[in-house]
Amino acid sequence: MNEAFFFYLFSGLTLLAALYVVFTKNPTYAVLSLVAAMFSLAILFVLLHAYFIAVVHVLVYAGAILVLFLFVVMLLGVGREEPASKSQRLYRIFGGFVVVGFLLEIGLIIKAVSSSAQESPTILAGTIEAVGKLLFTEYFLPFEITSVLLLVGIVGAVVLSRREQMPAEGQYLPGKAAEGGRSKQV
Repeated sequence: MNEAFFFYLFSGLTLLAALYVVFTKNPTYAVLSLVAAMFSLAILFVLLHAYFIAVVHVLVYAGAILVLFLFVVMLLGVGREEPASKSQRLYRIFGGFVVVGFLLEIGLIIKAVSSSAQESPTILAGTIEAVGKLLFTEYFLPFEITSVLLLVGIVGAVVLSRREQMPAEGQYLPGKAAEGGRSKQV
């Protein structure tokens, strides 16, 4: 009963956060909502007794990659300001769900640790050894393709931000003086 309740709760939270990622117009809020979805997925991994995968999921995706996405979004400056009066209530409700989710996750982890200390693990699913064997044998190619795609996305974002900083042809540059004392046009 308890596991089913938490499963439906965090599955719903994951779906709500994912829908907010898709339908929001502000990319900064979309990345932050994606972080909430990743934390909810980590809780689902804890429910499956895959503790190592849950920790790696939080550290790698929510901790590193999504923070990098947020940095790239802020570097590009594509976010626009929304009036606080419109969205303030929605953010408070969403923040309340996140706080409740984190509190439930802490309770779930405490319960899982106390119950797993009494039992002896017989299945190796979700352990470091099992994940390592799968990652470097069966899933090696998808893992490397994902890392290359992330690298291409980062390089593309940097190229796009550089392109916006370069002056267009025929644009007046006030600090550049050409021969004869006139300002140069590019």
